[in-house]
Amino acid sequence: MTSPIPPPVRAARLASIAPFEVMEVLDAAQRLEAAGHDVIHLEVGEPDFPTPEPVVEAASRALRRAPLGYTPALGLPALREAIAGHYADAHGVDVDPARVVVTPGSSAALLLALGMALDPGALVLMADPAYPCNRHFATFVGGGARLLPTGPGTAYQPTADMLADAWTRHVAAVIVASPSNPTGTVIAPDELARIAELCRGRGATLIVDEIYGGLVYDAPPSTVLDVVPDAVVINSFSKYHQMTGWRLGWMVVPERDVRDAEKLAQNLYICAPAPAQHAALAAFTPETLAITEERRRVLGARRDALLAELPSTGFAVRARPAGAFYVYCDVTGVTGDSFAFARDVLREAHVALTPGRDFGLHRPDEHLRIAYTQDTQRLMEACARIRAFVAGRATAG
Repeated sequence: MTSPIPPPVRAARLASIAPFEVMEVLDAAQRLEAAGHDVIHLEVGEPDFPTPEPVVEAASRALRRAPLGYTPALGLPALREAIAGHYADAHGVDVDPARVVVTPGSSAALLLALGMALDPGALVLMADPAYPCNRHFATFVGGGARLLPTGPGTAYQPTADMLADAWTRHVAAVIVASPSNPTGTVIAPDELARIAELCRGRGATLIVDEIYGGLVYDAPPSTVLDVVPDAVVINSFSKYHQMTGWRLGWMVVPERDVRDAEKLAQNLYICAPAPAQHAALAAFTPETLAITEERRRVLGARRDALLAELPSTGFAVRARPAGAFYVYCDVTGVTGDSFAFARDVLREAHVALTPGRDFGLHRPDEHLRIAYTQDTQRLMEACARIRAFVAGRATAG
């Protein structure tokens, strides 16, 4: 009898990369829908609006007429110029198109940024809670992430003082997000300047996630490049421009980093999808911006309606979200286990929410994230279902 063949050895890094819980919730929600249930999706960070029609038309024209082979690794020159022009038009900031790197989604931009910043064993500092993939990207490139516990006192954002206190000789980069996923909160420009000065003084790379930068509701949109010209900035066509499935993002890097970003891009993915790049040429036109600006106002109204209704569910919002389309809720008034609560409210009330454990290690069982990517009527229906679910548990208890 022959001995069984052992499986191939797998990289040790896999053990430290956790599942993306929101995708697990989405999978369970879709199974319920397939069984005939009406599920209200408040879990996935995906706008419910269709891609603006001018963008779709630009893609259609490109499919019929444009050469759709490989583009330059840094992106179509016309798209890089359009992105640079956007910074001038929207923010009054002069960005050389040569510094713009077009990527297959913002995930690729984050991977490039960390690939350039981290040697094996080096660390990136980031908030806890934060977008979960960032810490796994750091692991993937051989580095690691140090998560800084944050709370309502700093709007769940890291400060320069917090970063300085956590600093060690292994720190090579800092990631901040403004607005943030999962909290929707922003960092004030003066605090960003202090963080940048700390990084500059210690030879570390500052990476600023502005993926939700176009979706702010209480003040005009801004960019860190207005106060920190040498930051590495990450952005995306997915959220404000509603091009989620097109998988297109960009980054702005200092001039010194352009060649290194190009070499990594050439080797990791060759180029971003050509059809998506041609489509995105229409994203900054007045016609498209009129559509996306109106949708931004709709999202702001949804946020306000949801914030007014949430107290009736027993959820508490400790820091008002200024942007993105998320509310990070303290749910200690109704549960001590947000993961079990999310599982049960999905199964019994058919409302899909994201548990806090997706976003870090600091008090995750006390928090849930709600994405207000449904219309106001559906948001109010979701709150009604949650209220009934909570009331039913209280009665049963």
